[in-house]
Amino acid sequence: MSKKSKKDIDELLLEAESNKIQQLKADNLKLLRQLDKAKNKKADMIEAVYQAVSTNLRTWDKPKIPKPTIKTKNKSEEIAVAILSDVQLAKVTPNYNTQVAEKRVVEYAHKIVELANIQRNAHKVSKCVVLAAGDIVEGELIFPGQTHLIDESLYNQVTIDGPRILTQFFDTLLANFDDVEVHWVIGNHGSLGGRARKDYHPDSNADRMLGKIMSMIYEKEKRIEFTIPDSKSDNHWFDVADLGEGCKFFVWHGDNVRGHSGFPWYGFGKKLLGWKALASRDLMPDFDYAIAGHFHTPTTMYVNDIRLWVNGSTESYNTYALEQLASMGRPCQWLLFAKPGHGVTAEYLVKLNESDNK
Repeated sequence: MSKKSKKDIDELLLEAESNKIQQLKADNLKLLRQLDKAKNKKADMIEAVYQAVSTNLRTWDKPKIPKPTIKTKNKSEEIAVAILSDVQLAKVTPNYNTQVAEKRVVEYAHKIVELANIQRNAHKVSKCVVLAAGDIVEGELIFPGQTHLIDESLYNQVTIDGPRILTQFFDTLLANFDDVEVHWVIGNHGSLGGRARKDYHPDSNADRMLGKIMSMIYEKEKRIEFTIPDSKSDNHWFDVADLGEGCKFFVWHGDNVRGHSGFPWYGFGKKLLGWKALASRDLMPDFDYAIAGHFHTPTTMYVNDIRLWVNGSTESYNTYALEQLASMGRPCQWLLFAKPGHGVTAEYLVKLNESDNK
């Protein structure tokens, strides 16, 4: 190829490249103009919207906001429903014993009063119902080795420590409520005789004995009433606290509930649905709500139209819950508020170890 020919080719390539660059510049300028036009169009659209809203607001006669009318107290009345269970009095763990149990039971009574005073800002609360769901005592000879895990005998639990602690509990309630109503059912730790417990009379239960002693202590106090089911009726292990329309509480300990892989929630559902079906046939008292203890793990669940509350415990550590449920509840008890005709209106899970560090 001659030098002239090579020069001609180079010139053609430069010209072609120059034309391409010019074309790209022209295309880029065109795109920039289109983008600017679109932006202007969008800005016009936004401005039109703002203008339309502004015009509408000028013609809109917006009503004035009325000042709130706050009622300090409703004439209707609520009932405080305290659930007391699984105190396991005399049980010993690394951070629990009779002294700690006493401290927390008394603390629970004071918190019932504190929360009732909060509710009283809106409703009258003159009555407290205590649903005692069993295992108030730890018992003795309930399982092998238990004698090494208690700090007081069953005698002391039932006749000395139990009455002393519960008298403080009920006295606090009586000092702050016009009426106190107690429904007291038994727990499995109140059973006597270890393996021979089935040979004992069904009334021979330490929980029931303690409940009876408490009713005798308050026998002359007309503002407190105890209901303690026994073998004279078929419901010696449960009770239904009828607090008015829509406020019937089925109370039992819960040790007859079986679960799957350690979880008792299916078992609760099966039992409650069965009992509700029997109630519909007038074979047992009807109920709206259900209360249980035993598992030391506070929870609540719905079984169709039945609301269930499973209570916690006042103790700090529980081997049973750790082994069977692989969980550990904190020291706590449920407190509910109910209104006849409306049912349960409020619920609190009351923590009971806040004063331990004071």
